[in-house]
Amino acid sequence: MRTLDTQDTISGKEGRAYAKIDGNNEEMFFAKSIEATVEKSKGQVKAIGMRMVGHKTTGAEGTGSMTLYYLSPLFRAKLSEWKRTGVDAYFDMVIENTDPASGAGSQRMMLLGVNLDSVLLAKLDGDSDDPLKEDVDFTFEDFEILESFQKL
Repeated sequence: MRTLDTQDTISGKEGRAYAKIDGNNEEMFFAKSIEATVEKSKGQVKAIGMRMVGHKTTGAEGTGSMTLYYLSPLFRAKLSEWKRTGVDAYFDMVIENTDPASGAGSQRMMLLGVNLDSVLLAKLDGDSDDPLKEDVDFTFEDFEILESFQKL
């Protein structure tokens, strides 16, 4: 019987992310965490003779969230540009898991058409001894799997 080799689990600290904004690859070194999810939309299928309701996938939506250290002007500058010109910022983001201790190898996922839901403009916190952080939610239009973990 096969069991999990604990060394093959993936450390969340091993990896990197970068965004392609205005033709530049911007390393997201200021990110503390990033998550992206695809949620399927389903319609109900009810039919005579079926006691259980069936479900049919009819679409999907990509959403995500990031916790960033409050030190980069990148997204505030893009928001200011939108306010000035009316042109919103959509960009692609690559998220890599690269834990050298895992036999699973690496995974690289590209999110296409990322658009931020909100941008924190200013923050002070006299009660905290921790570095300032900001939470950013986003949507994305599509995704590509650039590299998959190896099957163990």
